[in-house]
Amino acid sequence: MSQRKSQPKQSNDHAAQDSEMTALQKYQDTEGHFSLVRNFRLADLVTIANGICGSFSIFMSAKYLLTQDEDYLWSALMFPLAGLMFDFLDGKVARWRNESSMIGQELDSLADLISFGVAPALLAFVVGFRTYLDTVVLTGFICCGLARLARFNATVASVPKDAKGKAQYFEGLPIPSSLALVAILSYWTKMGWIEGKAGIPLGTITLWGQKGGDGDMHLASIAFGLWATAMVSKTLRIPKI
Repeated sequence: MSQRKSQPKQSNDHAAQDSEMTALQKYQDTEGHFSLVRNFRLADLVTIANGICGSFSIFMSAKYLLTQDEDYLWSALMFPLAGLMFDFLDGKVARWRNESSMIGQELDSLADLISFGVAPALLAFVVGFRTYLDTVVLTGFICCGLARLARFNATVASVPKDAKGKAQYFEGLPIPSSLALVAILSYWTKMGWIEGKAGIPLGTITLWGQKGGDGDMHLASIAFGLWATAMVSKTLRIPKI
């Protein structure tokens, strides 16, 4: 009985492997300049637009640090939101075109890491989270986002699906949720609660050494640490809407 049950599963595994090999062969058989780009689907290009938005946010943050012109800061705060719109759109385009690619899921994760991991962390640094311990927390935030995306790619097939084949929930907090933190940073910017003006709310605590040294940390940076923990949580399940 157990052998009979295992046969369909093995057949399904072989079929999935054959499908992956067929899809991979498409990239290996194409030669010439820009061959990889020619294999992109429309949905893949929309996903790349998400990464472009995240990249522009990073550059606008750098421009603000150089010039102290708040127009650059506001641009940096808005670009991740534009990235989220492209993040929603790529799936709709893929369903509309009834097409998908092996590279699409990887592109989606890489673009999300830029727009919703690196860009928000740099924005936090720009508005005032600049102590040594602040940067440790922000680095942990980025790395947890990276780990969360990698785990999603590896385990999405095992998550229970609904009647339409969509995953019923997310394991851990999805990385685009970091836009909630960007919204808080935007409000602080509007109120002038940033470096060079009123300063970050709640101030700093000194964990070791003298005040103003490497042992200082902004209390508000704990929010980024908690967010990072929620992203890599195995037990936290967020229903898909």
